Amino acid sequence: MLLNSMCTLEPACCSPRTTALEAAQLMRKRHTGDLVVVDDGDDKAAPVGIITDRDIVLEVLGKGLDPAVTLVSTLIRSPVVIANDRDDTSHALELMRVHGVRRLPVVNHEGTLVGIITADDLLRNLANDAGALVDIAAREQSREQRTRR
Repeated sequence: MLLNSMCTLEPACCSPRTTALEAAQLMRKRHTGDLVVVDDGDDKAAPVGIITDRDIVLEVLGKGLDPAVTLVSTLIRSPVVIANDRDDTSHALELMRVHGVRRLPVVNHEGTLVGIITADDLLRNLANDAGALVDIAAREQSREQRTRR
């Protein structure tokens, strides 16, 4: 399955100049545990990183830093691992495995952010596929019982 058919469109975003406090407030407002950090120098948003609620807890609060002045740019890891909207889910899974990340910004052919795909999204898709396989087996047994009486 292609990422453009299953990624979360219009992910919550912030700029590198956003403070950790503002990022946390935005996460709360958008009901998400992560923000895609986008380069704000141009009208085409290009992802430069991801910040998570865990980053804020461990790197800001855990180190006693002031979230009102700590910038997101100091918390993100570079380079950001991204996926293309035309990539297959198996490629996204491999990127996550190789790089040890659970979230991938998804960009189009111009490098513009179009969405985000997470390990949870891929797991949900796998669970749905597994459920469909179980349903196929049950329906086959039922059909066979009806036709072979």
